[in-house]
Amino acid sequence: MTRSDPRLRLLAFVPSAQAPSETFIRANLRGLPFDTIAYFGDDLSWKRPWQGAYAASVLLSKALYRLGLRRAGTLPPSLVAWALCRRHRPDALIAEFGFHAVRMMEAAAWTGIPLVVQFHGSDASARSRLVPLRERYRRLLGLAAGVVAKSEPMRRTLLELGAPADRLVVSPCGADAGLFHGAAPGQVPPTFLAVGRFVAKKGPLLTIRAFAAALEQLPHGQATGLRLEMVGDGPLLAAARELVRELGLQDQVQLPGLCSPAEVAARMRTSRAFLQHSLVAPDGDSEGSPVSVMEAQLSGLPVVSTRHAGIPEVVLDGETGLLVDEGDVAGMAAAIARLAADPALAERLGRAAALRAGSAFTVGHHLEAVAGLVERVAAERRPSSRPA
Repeated sequence: MTRSDPRLRLLAFVPSAQAPSETFIRANLRGLPFDTIAYFGDDLSWKRPWQGAYAASVLLSKALYRLGLRRAGTLPPSLVAWALCRRHRPDALIAEFGFHAVRMMEAAAWTGIPLVVQFHGSDASARSRLVPLRERYRRLLGLAAGVVAKSEPMRRTLLELGAPADRLVVSPCGADAGLFHGAAPGQVPPTFLAVGRFVAKKGPLLTIRAFAAALEQLPHGQATGLRLEMVGDGPLLAAARELVRELGLQDQVQLPGLCSPAEVAARMRTSRAFLQHSLVAPDGDSEGSPVSVMEAQLSGLPVVSTRHAGIPEVVLDGETGLLVDEGDVAGMAAAIARLAADPALAERLGRAAALRAGSAFTVGHHLEAVAGLVERVAAERRPSSRPA
């Protein structure tokens, strides 16, 4: 990827330095072609005083938010972010997740440094975010020089909240082409793989029920070889284990917990297809464009998933995978049974998936889109607004 200005300095603000679910966000920041300096909202590292100060300001902000003092809660991280702008003299700021961006957004107003905000999923869908933060989001989107959304539905939501239409880019985070490749779904046993947090919007319990129903649809000889691996952790993991026991699936379903990206990539290379029953959670939480779905497609796996959020933008029904409606357990079971019985179909869909994902849904495509937006807003910055 070419750079219009290799000296461009980017100051990044990220909620977590440790959450496994945000590993890809941190990796993408490292991949941007700039001098990127990141500060994290949960890293109270006193070996790095400025980092510790920012994390402490975020803790204070959270306490003020819990008291209902949201405007006041914006001030502590914004003050530290303002000081960091004076210290690092960045050309642009980037904040990951809308709920984190509102904490430090006033630094952009005070310094005149352009702010790019990247929304990811729950921050633009869950009622626990949108309802209490609606006023703050309107202020944020009025200040933002650029906005990144993960899907067309998310783009529409952000436009309704006041995002600038000419500075709103749709760009899924993408999959790592150096890691996710080489699946041969038509040449392996019918092992189905699911990867993701065990939370309501991922539908793990529905995936298990669909797999159980698929077992009943297949002839005995095919059903005995069917396997499901569900990688990940989260609040619904215990319920998933109980459901597996209840349905008598201990021999067919494995729940190994968290795995490294390399381990996930290896599992994809020995799987028939990827499963994810995404749906709108009871609190309104929705996906953006799930990274694991893009990783599976790039690996060369057909994906069985739902018509939810940005998934239909990535998975083409009947071409690179099979899609069902949210909550349609019977439809998902039929799709699983179909791929279990027809390895040639899995091979054909997987081959098309790898070609499509490689042309549009890699980390490289995402980095190019974000870097282009950052360079654009930095180039348009008023020279008089640079910190002294």
